[in-house]
Amino acid sequence: MSRRRPRTDAAVGDHLTGHVDALAALEQALAQPPGDDLHALLRDVQQALQEAMDERQLALRRYAALFDAVPDPVSILSESGVVLDLNKAGIRAYGRAREDIIGQPIELLNPDLPNDHLDPVWEALRRGETYVIEVTNMRGDGSRFPVEVHSAGFEHQGEHCIVAVARDLSSRWQAESRYRLLMESIDKGVILFDRDLRVISANPAAHRILGTQGNGGSLAAMLSPDDWISVDEHGHPLTRDQWPAAEALLRGRIVRSTIVGLYHRPRGRMIWISTTNVPVYGNGRDCPDHVFGLFSDITELKRNNTLFDRAQSLAHIGGWEWDRGLQRLYLTDEAARILGQELPLQDMAHLMDCLRLDDRSQLQQALLDVIDRQVPFELELQGQRSDGHSFWVRMIGEAEAGDVNAARIAGTVQDITSRKHAEETLRIQARTDPLTGIMNRDAVLTDLATRMGSPTHCKVGVLYIDLDRFKTVNDLLGHNAGDELLIDATRRISTAIGTEGLVARFGGDEFLVVCDTRDQPDQPERLAEAITRAFSTPFRFGSDEFSVTTSIGIARAPQDGLRPQQLIQNADIAMYDCKRRTRNGWQVFSPELAQRQHDRLQIESRLHRALDDDEFHLVYQPQVNLHTGQLVAAEALIRWRNSQLGELRPDIFIGHAESTGDIVRIGLWVLNEACRQVRQWQDDGLGIVRVAVNVSYRQFVGEDLARNVRQALDQYGLPGSALELEFTERVLIEDAPDTLQTFARLREMGVLLTIDDFGEGYSALNYLRRLPIHGLKLSQMFVEGVPGNRSDVAVCEAVCGIARSLGLGLVAEGIESEEQRRFLHGMGVTVGQGFLFAPGLSPDEFARRLPPRR
Repeated sequence: MSRRRPRTDAAVGDHLTGHVDALAALEQALAQPPGDDLHALLRDVQQALQEAMDERQLALRRYAALFDAVPDPVSILSESGVVLDLNKAGIRAYGRAREDIIGQPIELLNPDLPNDHLDPVWEALRRGETYVIEVTNMRGDGSRFPVEVHSAGFEHQGEHCIVAVARDLSSRWQAESRYRLLMESIDKGVILFDRDLRVISANPAAHRILGTQGNGGSLAAMLSPDDWISVDEHGHPLTRDQWPAAEALLRGRIVRSTIVGLYHRPRGRMIWISTTNVPVYGNGRDCPDHVFGLFSDITELKRNNTLFDRAQSLAHIGGWEWDRGLQRLYLTDEAARILGQELPLQDMAHLMDCLRLDDRSQLQQALLDVIDRQVPFELELQGQRSDGHSFWVRMIGEAEAGDVNAARIAGTVQDITSRKHAEETLRIQARTDPLTGIMNRDAVLTDLATRMGSPTHCKVGVLYIDLDRFKTVNDLLGHNAGDELLIDATRRISTAIGTEGLVARFGGDEFLVVCDTRDQPDQPERLAEAITRAFSTPFRFGSDEFSVTTSIGIARAPQDGLRPQQLIQNADIAMYDCKRRTRNGWQVFSPELAQRQHDRLQIESRLHRALDDDEFHLVYQPQVNLHTGQLVAAEALIRWRNSQLGELRPDIFIGHAESTGDIVRIGLWVLNEACRQVRQWQDDGLGIVRVAVNVSYRQFVGEDLARNVRQALDQYGLPGSALELEFTERVLIEDAPDTLQTFARLREMGVLLTIDDFGEGYSALNYLRRLPIHGLKLSQMFVEGVPGNRSDVAVCEAVCGIARSLGLGLVAEGIESEEQRRFLHGMGVTVGQGFLFAPGLSPDEFARRLPPRR
């Protein structure tokens, strides 16, 4: 873009130089022998040009004087933001030489501008408006100063330019800062009201005293009549017209030191203030149009007086008060001594933490009765001091007279420990798990029944926790190590949930956590996350480390159950689903989950008999050369046809078979049936290189897989090369020593070994390089996204690289388009299968595609 400058002093000087040259030429022409009319015409032109030059010089001096007379920095910018000219005020303000600024982009003076900063400027100028903005400019020494910039547009010699005037705001900012500092530092609350008692402004002390700081609410809603109830010092309600601020506006005089009680409905908080209200008159007005309210918090002083009076009137040993709005608990010294806690009890929740679980619900219900029905209470409660000794107290409480909505509840506590201690000790023993010291099964069922039977406590959540791999530790290291693990697991769970839930040992390595969901519906999920994190660190037993995680199921009452056993059963269903799918996590119960559980039971009950009832059959999917299209192998795929359930795919029932252990018998049948079918094809004169059979990890850790393969090959007279075994990556980490031995024996037979769905599971590359395998099978999960999905392409390229580096064969499954075939073939994948070539075929259909045996 052109950077041609407007005609400033330098530009106009250049222009005048051209006129001087023209005058010199005219003088030379006039010095020639005189002509007639031409000579007179040239003299007239000379005189006109001289007058024009004089006017130009005068205009230049006026422009320079006017430009430099402006006290604020003025910049002339090109359309692209290059500084074309700058007045003397700008040179002084920016502390730079003129030649260091002219010709430079405006970002030199304001390096904080975004790349598109000129877009809104030109948008405003094209609308015929002046663009105004506050920014921070930078001097030559790097210091910054605030300015308000007014920009206008003009056109010069066909180009759009900008004139920008910058007003230094430093003085105004300093004055405003001093005012803000005064308002922010004063300890008294200050609120400015208009004539309608709407809040115009409020200082931080006002927000702090009223408890509105950080809540994101508007000033207009700060003292909304819908949210606040006001009372006088005797507890009598005040209308809005009776506010001291309204009285100051009405009377036009200062209303001093008035005590007012304010109750905030949304937060249930009661505060007391002493307020002075000062009317403010506008210029020439007879009536005030604003009023300043200045106030101090006197809640503490009023509380102390009330506690003293109550302790004298009731003549009990220790006094307490609970401010529900502030969520603060206040105790007299004697009450604190009775409760015997090392740290101050600052909230009712802290006091409840000192109590046994049953008594917490009693006290909570009693407090609700005071709030809802103004009914006083007297309870006998048991808890524990910080020194470990238990205590019994008689606790009395009631709402203060005149207190709106029982915002403050107060009373006394009396020590009755000596009378109750022996009885309570027996009760604790009956409810405690002897190993872990937490509640046992009966205790938690009783507590849960109490909660679910109460109208105000029926919203509860249950977390059913099972320790993953606990049986492994118990079997390997013995029961003493298992007991230590349970004790440590109890500690981790208890620490994770803190005071937000109740933990109990439900049996064996299973735990139950019960929590309240009334105020925090997501409480179960948050506790589940905390418990999961608590088990991220391995357990240590001597020099050994074991990773023991948790599978957690979550159920809520009343939607997931109206009885404790039903609620726990549904949480157990969710836990089982979590353990089956992922482990080390949590799952929320849902009706769909219950239906899947029912369907799973139906499938598992019929699956166990399916093999005996001859309900399985195999189909064969061709594996072809991606270059020639020649059929080179087949994968045997199992199908289940049940008279009641219909035809079921492997992804529906294989998982059930693995969890029940039926997969071992089914896998052996598949192995023998595939070998039998290959033998039959060969007897029919057909040729096939090999058939791939899927092998479950349970066949590695259960039966002798190598022996079963040897028997199947021998029974049907097949070489090992006729069989390929496909296994998932889970096999790699289940039992490494036995796996290595089994793989070695299979390889000696000539059986091909392939990792199926490589990349979906654990990708244990350390084991991959040690095991004597032949190939990898690229998962359909990644094949279906190529070549359009960059992530899938990257995974496929990585797997191909691994295969090439380790000298392994590679098969791609799930090929459904010619575009996928070409892409995979271009990456070096030689063999593939998928619907592009054929689905799973019956033995007869597959036989028709086989070439004759040579």
